[in-house]
Amino acid sequence: MLTENDIAFLKWDYNRNWSEPGWEQVPADEQKRVYVEFVRNLYSILANLRKKHPKVEIESCSGGGGRVDLGILHYTDEVWPSDNTDPFDRILMQDGFTYAYTPQIMMAWVTDSPHWLNGRSTSLAYRMLSSMQGSLGIGANLNHWGDEDFATAKRLIAAYHSVQKTIVQGDLYRLMNPRDNSELSVTETVSNDKGQAVVFAFVNATNKGRGFPLLQLRGLDPTAEYKLSWIEGKAWPDTPDTASGAWWMNHGIQLMLKGDYQAAAFRLDRQR
Repeated sequence: MLTENDIAFLKWDYNRNWSEPGWEQVPADEQKRVYVEFVRNLYSILANLRKKHPKVEIESCSGGGGRVDLGILHYTDEVWPSDNTDPFDRILMQDGFTYAYTPQIMMAWVTDSPHWLNGRSTSLAYRMLSSMQGSLGIGANLNHWGDEDFATAKRLIAAYHSVQKTIVQGDLYRLMNPRDNSELSVTETVSNDKGQAVVFAFVNATNKGRGFPLLQLRGLDPTAEYKLSWIEGKAWPDTPDTASGAWWMNHGIQLMLKGDYQAAAFRLDRQR
């Protein structure tokens, strides 16, 4: 198929799970070798495909992220972390994933709402901002989208492309952690040259009318001037459009963000 067709992407799924494994042709104490030999043969096939088709992008997918390891990444470009694509659940998964691997290899798909797994309803903007923290993909049924959905997706995809390199290759700061049933999550990614920062903020429940906590950013050049641009959401009216890195890190920014399953995102770009 790869030789005879113009194929740019291959998703190699179901490369781990099986039922009733065994190897009756060898003694009982050697039968577990089937697991090792299976993996060696899988690697051999992928190595051959890599050699013959070096430009084909290959994604590893198995049992919902069942094979995410450095071995398979020697032969593939990216991985599928989980079959659970619920945007709220993914925030916690993505937090854990990025302790071990770069967001660049973390496929993050926007799927339908209500979600097939738990019936949770979320806005398209919330789903997209959750996925934009990794390698963004669209896996929803577009036949169910309206004009407003397409307009939202078009706007956010364009915004993602403008900051994608920073997100997938920059330095990741966890400003607010989603673990331990936290209602909040905030990630900030800063480009290697400190020329750009991208921030994603999520509030999954607002209790007692509380506002979103002050965000004090990290990793910026304190002497540089950074211009604020909104991807989604807004801040309090007295927030400056441009301020020094020191100001953004010490004074911080106050988001107008509350409710259930709400999200905001913005970028800072160095001016001088």
